[in-house]
This record gives sequence, C-alpha cells and structure tokens, in this order.
Amino acid sequence: MNKQVSSSKGNNKPYDFLVFIGRFQPFHNGHLAVINEGLKQAEQMIVLCGSAHQPRSARNPWTVAEREAMIRGAVGPEASARIHVAPLMDIVYNDESWVRNVQATINGLVTAHHGVPHKLPKVGLIGHSKDQSSYYLNLFPQWGAVAVENYQSLSATPIREAVFSAEGEAYVEGEKAKQVLPASVQQEMVKFSRSEVYKEVKGEYEFVAKYKEAWSAAPYAPTFVTVDAVVIQSGHVLMVERKARPGKGLMALPGGFVDHGEKLVDACLRELREETRLKVPAPVMRGSIKKQEVFDDPHRSARGRTITHAFYIELEPNKALPKVKGGDDAKHAMWVPLAELDPANIFEDHYFIIQEMIGM
Repeated sequence: MNKQVSSSKGNNKPYDFLVFIGRFQPFHNGHLAVINEGLKQAEQMIVLCGSAHQPRSARNPWTVAEREAMIRGAVGPEASARIHVAPLMDIVYNDESWVRNVQATINGLVTAHHGVPHKLPKVGLIGHSKDQSSYYLNLFPQWGAVAVENYQSLSATPIREAVFSAEGEAYVEGEKAKQVLPASVQQEMVKFSRSEVYKEVKGEYEFVAKYKEAWSAAPYAPTFVTVDAVVIQSGHVLMVERKARPGKGLMALPGGFVDHGEKLVDACLRELREETRLKVPAPVMRGSIKKQEVFDDPHRSARGRTITHAFYIELEPNKALPKVKGGDDAKHAMWVPLAELDPANIFEDHYFIIQEMIGM
C-alpha cells in the first residue's frame, strides 16, 4: 500500500480520487490509456482488481499480485506513487452486496490517503462502457464519472486467447503482443509462458477447446442444464474434489448434467449419491430440501452456456457428520466448515452459489 499522497498547492485537477475497476487479465494498452487520463484529472487513482481470489483459469489466469505488478511496471515509479491497487472479490449473484463492497473499499482507501484535512474529497469513476462487464459505471450515482474512449477497441479476451493458443509462446514474444501490451507487461508474459503455471492453464484451455469441438457443427451453440447440491449440516457444507478437467483438483459442489427424461430434483439426488456416497436415507434427503434456485451467469462455465439448478439441503444438526466417500467424477468427498471455504480453491461459481443459497 502506498503512503499518503498530499495534494499539491494550487492543484486544479477536478478530482482528488478517480476509481478504475477492471479485471486486467492482462493489463493492456487500453487500460494504460485510462490510467494515464485518470492521472491527468485526479491527484490519486484507486485501481480495483476484480475477480480477486479466484482459481487460475483461462479467463482469470493472473493473481491480484501479478496484475498489480503489471500495472505498476507499466505506469512507472512516479505515477505508481499516486496509485492505490486493491483486490475486489466477485459477488456474482448479488449486485447490492457487490456495490456495498466497492463502496466500503473505496471509502476506506480515500480515508487512508486523502491528505487535505477539513476538505471533503471529490471522488469519481473512470472507464468506458465497452460491454456488459462495465455496467458498474451506472451503479454509483454519489460519485462523478469520467468517460474515456475505448483505446484502439482493445479487449483482453482475444489477447488471452492468443496467449493460450497453440502459438502462444511465439505470440507473447512477437510483434502482435508488442502492439497491445506495455513493454514491461510483455516481458512478464514471456516469463509467464515459460512457467509450470502457464502449462497448467493452457492444458485447461485446450481441454475446453476440444470439449467445444464436439458440438461445433451444431446450427447454434447448445445450452446445458445441470444440477448442484448444497448440503449443509452443523455449520459444514458437503464438497467434492474434482478428479479430472475442467477444474481438476478444485473443490466443487456435488452435481452434474441432467439426464434426458429425468426430473431436476431426481438428477440432483442421483449425482449427490454417485459423487459422495452420503449415508443418509433417500426419503430424508428429499424431505430436507429447503429451496431450489437457478444460477445462470453467462460466464459461469468455460465449457459453454450452462444453467444450473441448485438445491439447498439442510440436514438436522448432529455432532457426528454423515460418512461420505468420493465416487464417479469426484476424487474425494468431504465436509468443510463454512468459515474455511476459500474461493481461490473452488470450481467455477460454486462458492457464490453457496454464498447466495445460505446467505453468507
């Protein structure tokens, strides 16, 4: 965290703080253009790195620490001293909670770094509405807004696709990457492309690409229907460790695809039995279902458009948790204390499903 930056005498900048929210996966020249403009209009900038504490994936390959290093390396030491970078977790299914988290994060940073006593700081948001991921610009009417042109129509998505393509190693060292990435970021991309982490994420990317080939000849992309079981007992949630890609080694909710001719609730209970061997009679399981909700974030699965139906199953409190054992697609099954859930180790949006279903 930077030290407090005092406003210059005679400062005519319209803002004390401008806030830039993004995922920066990776940080490219379009992001740099926004920051450069922000530093012209504000004494200090707050940069919030979204999708913080997520497992590495082709959509979110870099950690907050790695993205902060990209940002600071690109802007240089003088500008870096005026920038405060902070993580921002997703709250996928509750906009109000996400807005509250943004407000609290920004207010805390402004309080810590506003160097002019007895003067209310002027805060604004900066960005451009390039797509639905930038809709946040309209969620904070209490702050000003600075609209910035979309620099060369740059988007991080095709950059990531190139990085993890078959020619990814050559791409990061070549002219095309040089045209869209700050020089320091390109250097970091070259190092990243030679790491074991890169090989793992690329393997996941290639798996998903082959998965999608199976229905590439269809007249239009399919929509998959799945089910997930959120089983709670005595402050614990039932989780499995995934045996194979995608998400190999990550924790997940028991669940899977709905078979043809199968009701949703029957599919959920079947997958629950197959993956956890939960030692609870079927009538008790069915009678313990408290509610059912649909989770349909368009980006929730890299495999394609996947809508899941989650069932909240609350078992009677007991000192002894029911025995479980991994089966089918699950390497292990385990009861996890709710306080020990870590979104960085949980598959897709399953952490956010739990969060929404039980009101965490």
